[in-house]
Amino acid sequence: MDTQKVTTEYRMSQWAQIIKERQSTGQKVDDFCEERGLSRHSYFYWLRKIRKAACTELAKISGPSTCSAEGWIQLSSPEQRKETISIEVNGCSVNADMDTDPELLKKVCHILRTL
Repeated sequence: MDTQKVTTEYRMSQWAQIIKERQSTGQKVDDFCEERGLSRHSYFYWLRKIRKAACTELAKISGPSTCSAEGWIQLSSPEQRKETISIEVNGCSVNADMDTDPELLKKVCHILRTL
């Protein structure tokens, strides 16, 4: 059994409780740490470590994703859909979007009306 690993896990467990307590009180971090004699630096150090560990565990459970050291997850951008309009003239259908040349569309509709 690796004593360093056990010690780290124990400290993470203690700090997780401290962080949960601070969140449940709604106090500012500075006020909370001052009341309890905790170092603000230590609070944020362990908060980062806990977030990183949580992110790593989440990645194991949910599959592949990008997780940086600070605990941010990179999301892919949503697919861009082009809005289209369908115009039907005399049984013929024409699809157009924002990139369609208005003059060309006007000419096509005019030709379809003459059919």
